[in-house]
Amino acid sequence: MTYCLAIRTETGIVFASDSRTNAGVDHISTYSKMNIFKLPGRLFVILSAGNLATTQAVINRVQRDLEEPESALSLATVKHIHDAAKYIGKINVQAQTEHANPLERHGISAECSFILGGQIEGGTHDIQLIYPQGNSISASSSTPYLQIGEIKYGKPILDRVLTAQTTLEDAARCALVSLDSTMRSNISVGPPVELSIYRKDALEIAQHLSLENDSPEYVAIKDAWGCGLQQAFDQLPRFVWEG
Repeated sequence: MTYCLAIRTETGIVFASDSRTNAGVDHISTYSKMNIFKLPGRLFVILSAGNLATTQAVINRVQRDLEEPESALSLATVKHIHDAAKYIGKINVQAQTEHANPLERHGISAECSFILGGQIEGGTHDIQLIYPQGNSISASSSTPYLQIGEIKYGKPILDRVLTAQTTLEDAARCALVSLDSTMRSNISVGPPVELSIYRKDALEIAQHLSLENDSPEYVAIKDAWGCGLQQAFDQLPRFVWEG
């Protein structure tokens, strides 16, 4: 399992992902789930969750289409972010179909999902969640984030804090807290944590971090959040029988 998250605000997008992969407790390793494609006049970030072989096949096909000039459709030719999501969704369905039979014979799912985000020059910045079935949805103004993988543990902080007006820096801190909450509750999600910040109209990543559990900036955020939660809990109203 994995956990990936994208947050869209008025001023840009925050992308965050863990890097743990596992095929049982004896086969745990790390693998980046964040792929960045910087192209002339456009920038895309793809986050992936699900079967590793399938996600690699999809990313490899996306890269191959970019390298082959005769490709009629690629991230270099799509006109809108939604068109890019449809393109990746189609590749995803094809890759899952190719991997399904041999994997399912061993009780392994070939399914995977993606979050695509970025901007094409002249258009607006956006994020799209691409389902295993190939269809996709965009974030909304009331729910300005998308998640894939192990989503439930990191969701409460997102619902309480994020709005479309949240600053990118606050959104980045919220993303790290969301990932930390997930890692504390599920051992299949783990470091290093990758964090990228995209500022709208820049067409390049402004900041990119890879954080281990003991990275100073990550430790500071986790400690401050834990202390804040404990203080908030200690200040909850007393029951009437407590005097």
